[in-house]
Amino acid sequence: MDFKDYYKTLGVSRDADADEIKRAYRKLARKYHPDVSKEPDAEDRFKDVGEAYEVLKDPEKRAAYDQLGADWKAGQDFRPPPGAGAGAGPRPGGGGFYYSSGGGGAEQQGFSDFFETLFGGGRMGGMGRGGAEEFQFRQSRPSRGEDQTARIQISLKDAFHGANRTLELRTPDGGKRSIRVAIPPGVTEGKRIRLAGQGMPGFNGGPAGDLFLEIGFQPHPVFEAQGRNVLVTLPVTPWEAALGETVSVPTLGGRVELKIPAGSQSGRRLRLKGRGLPGSPHGDQIVTLRIEIPPADSDEARKLYEQMRNTMAFNPRRDIEV
Repeated sequence: MDFKDYYKTLGVSRDADADEIKRAYRKLARKYHPDVSKEPDAEDRFKDVGEAYEVLKDPEKRAAYDQLGADWKAGQDFRPPPGAGAGAGPRPGGGGFYYSSGGGGAEQQGFSDFFETLFGGGRMGGMGRGGAEEFQFRQSRPSRGEDQTARIQISLKDAFHGANRTLELRTPDGGKRSIRVAIPPGVTEGKRIRLAGQGMPGFNGGPAGDLFLEIGFQPHPVFEAQGRNVLVTLPVTPWEAALGETVSVPTLGGRVELKIPAGSQSGRRLRLKGRGLPGSPHGDQIVTLRIEIPPADSDEARKLYEQMRNTMAFNPRRDIEV
């Protein structure tokens, strides 16, 4: 039987990482899916892609394949190592992998002889794990489609109040479809919304996978989210900070009044409890003060600054004197 180059089948290099392999598989699975592809050999190509992915996505199976296939060339006949019949022991230099050519039966249908010989009709010993691990493939049976993950950007306002949005998704055949998504109030960045049955189509009549929407926040000119807390930088005047005054502060739920403690400095953080994103418990709004200095752009303003200089014995650099 001919050696099958699974890397070539997926169009990836031998040092491709798991994400590259997964992306390549998804792309080819959509291209050759028998339900959507018009190519005459689509079903065979689809099975080849699935067979390659079953091996390369699993670190143990991939390690066995890499070791056993290291000295083969594409098109060369595969010859099992001496004693590689049913229940054969480890191959010299094989790192603890072994074969068992029996027991495949009807459940192995749909995969090549090369695959069955390589992985022993359903058993492969784990590297350094003492004992065999079962893995059986049922290509001819209905199977669930793969889950998919997509990242969407929403506004902080939508995260605070909740919203309904219509998203446009690409289908495996290259078309488009629209779905309605309910965004719950209080959703935080990085959380996932599950849309049941909106993932990849199933095989042989199996159910479709799910679609998970990972939430990201659009940049906001005033607010920044940190978990359920909302951060805001609040400009204040020198006299508001020095004397202590009550000022109006924006929040995602509307403006509220905030008492600034007398003698506050730039960088001081004040907390508006429960004014962040809703949840259990609600987040807070963290207000960071930033003192803004009025410009000395008139004679009157300059006189005021000169008066402060002459009457206030204040040295802000007293702690950094050498």
